Amino acid sequence: MNIEQKLWTEEGGWVQKSDPLTETPQIIFVFGARAQVQKQEHFDTLRQFYPNSKILMCSTAGEIIGTHVYDNSLSVTAVHFEKTHLEVSQVSIGSLEENEAKGNEVASQLPKEGLSHVMVFSDGLIVNGTELLRGITAALPDNVSVTGGLVGDGADFKITLVGVDELPKEKNIVLVGFYGEALKVGYGSLGGWDTFGPDRVITRSKGNILYELDGKPALALYKEYLGELAAELPGSGLLFPMKLQLEGSLGDVEVIRTLLAVDENEQSMTFAGDMPEGVVSVLMKANFDRLVDGASGAAKAGRDSLGASAELAILISCIGRKLVLKERVEEETEAVRSMLGEDTVMAGFYSYGEICPVAPTEKQCRLHNQTMTITTLRED
Repeated sequence: MNIEQKLWTEEGGWVQKSDPLTETPQIIFVFGARAQVQKQEHFDTLRQFYPNSKILMCSTAGEIIGTHVYDNSLSVTAVHFEKTHLEVSQVSIGSLEENEAKGNEVASQLPKEGLSHVMVFSDGLIVNGTELLRGITAALPDNVSVTGGLVGDGADFKITLVGVDELPKEKNIVLVGFYGEALKVGYGSLGGWDTFGPDRVITRSKGNILYELDGKPALALYKEYLGELAAELPGSGLLFPMKLQLEGSLGDVEVIRTLLAVDENEQSMTFAGDMPEGVVSVLMKANFDRLVDGASGAAKAGRDSLGASAELAILISCIGRKLVLKERVEEETEAVRSMLGEDTVMAGFYSYGEICPVAPTEKQCRLHNQTMTITTLRED
């Protein structure tokens, strides 16, 4: 595997961040601010750089290249695989009701023979990640692992964009399929948030919309805990996610859900993934040191599950973590670097949701929020 990285910023323009490739890369990962990825001039320049490569472009809530985190930039990582074949599929989704069907459709487009891993890059606003993944995994062999994320739009939550070989579009879902036995994939996902307040049971919900906790209006109860920050909803909700206790194939698993929107009339809250009735939930709040430790733990899981040093690590971290860490945000990418080592190329973005199995021994994935999720890649 050979990798090249470039960075575009308004201040510096295009900057080469590594030695240029002498081979043609199969895929170019482009993570950037919405204002930049939708510019035709940037796509045209990338096509000039890489005339024969697949160009995947995503809008983000912050761009990662190495240990540095940027805003309003373009992080470009071109990858040439020596022994691995890639296939790409994409579909457009019209409404939340289509999530599972569209997930099944986009996964069905990928050839199955030799498929070893799939990365998902999905619209981050119109998608119920839980139902999307249910459709994707139903169409994939059980031995195929799945990671990825829901793309972002800074802290605006207006439009998210993703696409392949064209200007990225809203309401798009893209899958990248990796083929061959030479590619080794590891992954890890950890949070680092503290719980507070009592456990509460979800007593009324529909899909990813939460109406009642313990028989009481969910939004009113949530506001009680937020206090003055309730006036800043839904944005302040990123700082107070909810933890759910779900049943998994290996026993109970914990997942975190991020608030995306509120409805004052319905007194409801919309989350990035399902909020099943009967599930026990509890509020969470930030713990700075544990967030950084969570990033380190995710990197360790990604390294250990790979069984060797990674050549490439794709980091997908939640925007809520970035809002908490603020000017110290690079401490979590530095924690990842210290665990993976200097030889691993790192790239990624801040997201509206992360996709990863709940344990290195599992293949099938779940939607996470407020985690650092890392996919490690190596060719043997």
